[in-house]
Amino acid sequence: MLECVINISEGRQLDVVATIARAAGRSVIDVHTDADHNRSVLSVVGEDAARAVAAAAVLMLDLRSHEGVHPRIGVLDVVPFVPLGQTPFADAVAARDRFASWAGERLDLPCFLYGPERTLPEVRRRAFVDLSPDTGPREPHPTAGATAVGARSVLVAYNLWLAEPDLDRARALARILRGPAVRALGLAVGDQVQVSMNLIDPTTVGPAQVYDLVARTCPVQRAELVGLVPRSVLDATPAARWPELDLAPDRTIEARVEGAGIDNP
Repeated sequence: MLECVINISEGRQLDVVATIARAAGRSVIDVHTDADHNRSVLSVVGEDAARAVAAAAVLMLDLRSHEGVHPRIGVLDVVPFVPLGQTPFADAVAARDRFASWAGERLDLPCFLYGPERTLPEVRRRAFVDLSPDTGPREPHPTAGATAVGARSVLVAYNLWLAEPDLDRARALARILRGPAVRALGLAVGDQVQVSMNLIDPTTVGPAQVYDLVARTCPVQRAELVGLVPRSVLDATPAARWPELDLAPDRTIEARVEGAGIDNP
């Protein structure tokens, strides 16, 4: 089974986000929306659902009018395929390549691949600078921009909001946290600041570890899980800390897949 965690550049027009999510039908297992980032994360299961969401996003969104604090290269900004359970990683790579070919041909969307070849941060730095699209047109789509299509293992997207709105401190903390298991940015979000992270090896460095590292330096106002978390990460975290860390049993990938009654699309 493959999960696809699609990041779209829209988080303020909730009716538009809901319409895009409905394109995936019962295969959508989570929608997380952030107005300040002006970004939504749609977790779906299966390649057909990913294509339906992609087509709706490109049709309904326009990058030319987009404003938000999160980096982006397109309205369909990031499309990573993630193997679940015993699914081989090679299946995610194959799904990624099929999606990129389809999106380039059917949506006229330039697609940059990431995964075994290069990282997502590398795509963000190099796209249309010294890196050409792997599929689709050579230039950005006039309204949709481009997309980064990836194959990756399960990660946890996680934000820590600082009690004091000190952007320099947030950026310093992000630099300290960055490493093989964590990608981090310090961001100003409205009149607050956050350390925004991808925990790319959450069984090694999970929500509790990054929370405690930050809390040793400055007070944390709140934690925010973006999307879903693997059950293994929840099980490795003391249940007494789940509310503080914004974790819950019904916010695991496994619980949502089971609840949706999805077998193997």
